[in-house]
Amino acid sequence: MLFLRLVSLALLSGAGVALAEPRISPSVIHEKRTYTPAGWSRSRRSLSSAILPLRIGLVQSNMDKLEEMLLEVSAPDSGNYGKHWTAGKVAQTFAPSRESVDTVRGWLGDSGIAPERVRLSGAKTWIEINATVEEAERLLGTEYHVYSHSSGKEHVACDSYSLPEHVSKHVDIVLPTIHFDAVVKRDGGSSHTLSNIGQPGVGLVPKTTGTISSILNELENCDEQITLACLRALYEVVYVPVATSENSYGIVEYTPQAYLQTDLNMFFSNFTPNLVGTAPRMVSIDGGYAQTEYTGFDYNGESDLDLEYAMSLVDPLPVTLYQTGDMVEGASFNNFLDAIDGTYCTFEGGDDPYYDSTYPDPYGGGYEGPENCGTATPAYVISTSYSYNEADLSPAYAARQCAEYAKLGLMGTTVLYSSGDDGVAGNDDLCLNPDGTQTTNGTMFNPSFPGTCPYITSVGATQVNPGASVLEPESACMQVIYSGGGFSNYFAMPSYQASAVEHYLTAYPPPYTAAQYNTTGKSRAFPDVSANGANYVVAIDGDFYLVYGTSASSPVTGSIMTLVNDARLAVGKSPIGFINPTIYSPAFYGAFNDITTGSNPGCGTTGFNATAGWDPATGLGTPNFPQLLARWLALP
Repeated sequence: MLFLRLVSLALLSGAGVALAEPRISPSVIHEKRTYTPAGWSRSRRSLSSAILPLRIGLVQSNMDKLEEMLLEVSAPDSGNYGKHWTAGKVAQTFAPSRESVDTVRGWLGDSGIAPERVRLSGAKTWIEINATVEEAERLLGTEYHVYSHSSGKEHVACDSYSLPEHVSKHVDIVLPTIHFDAVVKRDGGSSHTLSNIGQPGVGLVPKTTGTISSILNELENCDEQITLACLRALYEVVYVPVATSENSYGIVEYTPQAYLQTDLNMFFSNFTPNLVGTAPRMVSIDGGYAQTEYTGFDYNGESDLDLEYAMSLVDPLPVTLYQTGDMVEGASFNNFLDAIDGTYCTFEGGDDPYYDSTYPDPYGGGYEGPENCGTATPAYVISTSYSYNEADLSPAYAARQCAEYAKLGLMGTTVLYSSGDDGVAGNDDLCLNPDGTQTTNGTMFNPSFPGTCPYITSVGATQVNPGASVLEPESACMQVIYSGGGFSNYFAMPSYQASAVEHYLTAYPPPYTAAQYNTTGKSRAFPDVSANGANYVVAIDGDFYLVYGTSASSPVTGSIMTLVNDARLAVGKSPIGFINPTIYSPAFYGAFNDITTGSNPGCGTTGFNATAGWDPATGLGTPNFPQLLARWLALP
């Protein structure tokens, strides 16, 4: 299916063989790019004497066993369920082998690179050399060109690169090559395409129909306005946390998105009076802070929404706010991951400076402190209401980040991401074209990321139908937004969802062809679950707004999972960790409210229908808190 190939993490990160290999072997193409990113055009050949900081990301040990290891602590029928790993065990288990280090060093030496020029990172996860373009082209069997952007920026890249066959199996990724990952000096804005995630209108953002003059806080009005009372009635949430000193719930925000305390107080005074004056526990990452220079829905809408509902639903448990990135550089998901797991800063070569922000700010004016690596403790549940389009990223970049989510799962963290608000289309209603580009008139479905990563829980959106009550079934959200869902073009289907997805494809075969979506039946399907995403009453910049989006669905689902954790921790059990193998298991049949009406249109189609059982519009359905609580308490 087009240029996007189906790749499992095992294929991207297979372990090296144990026996010594010959030092001379034929070259094989390691990575290839089939199109030039939008806005860029090839300008000229690179100067042969120019210096490139080559970084060679080494294959991690045991990555072919990653899913198996995660299932060992996450599957409800495993004897090791809930026996999560320490960070030290994770780092030790996935460190590159000595053979990988020696093989790459040997190849560089045989190619004329003096040993003193070769640097091995402290975590032994990548090898770096400063090479001339001429040396890099010889090492990688490629040609480097300068690409010009419509903004005037320039970048050095190649279309593909090769490695000796005996070296290739020890390498995940080489930078800079096809990924457009060179740092380009800012000219009026950040050059890091993914570190703009918190900027207004970038990526997944909540939607609004405007302000409201009065609040309807009665259950009979939940089809018009969603409040805390509606959510508690819909999902039967009647629970007061007791293990508040042991439990933890984290919300991730990306600057300049920020909450206003006056907005929190306005909301709390109407719905949770005892929280008036209460702020989240701020964890600043790479200079992040609750900025007040810019206000309004585009700057405060996301954070106000997330915190007002999360803090209220888990009260009296404090909520941790991971405020990520400063006002100048911004931040990406990788910058956040660096902060909660220091080993990730150098995992498979470290961050990609095209996608990810660099700290201290190399250009001045931004956060001048050191990059935050391992400085923040991951909460037991972490909700993020932001996403990219999968096609925004290279398969190797996506796989590298996805592997980190699996490692967090091994350590007992539940990671939730919104699935998207544009149905089967990507953010901004972009769809794919056969050449891999994304346009609004494309005809191929455009899945989200990290929603397609098999090691996170993807959350779609539902609605209370107009004229219906909270006692009636919800449908897939079709007011203002459409629940994101579909099938990955990068990741293979994980074993835990195979039965549920196969049932859907057999019983309700979608009326689309391979020219529209990945019809192999072997790719990761999403979302996993859903929650209401329409008509939320949110205090923003001094007014109450009606807000829509999976941006609401994810923190609400995270709050419910946090309450389950509280009950388990209170009786001496472990947190629920990576929940997907459990919620798809027979032991949890009926633990979610099945959604069977609605669809998720996009790309000129009606999208996928919500059906009995799992479906690509609403996943397994919405939480039934009493059922989830009883079944998780029954597990060891």
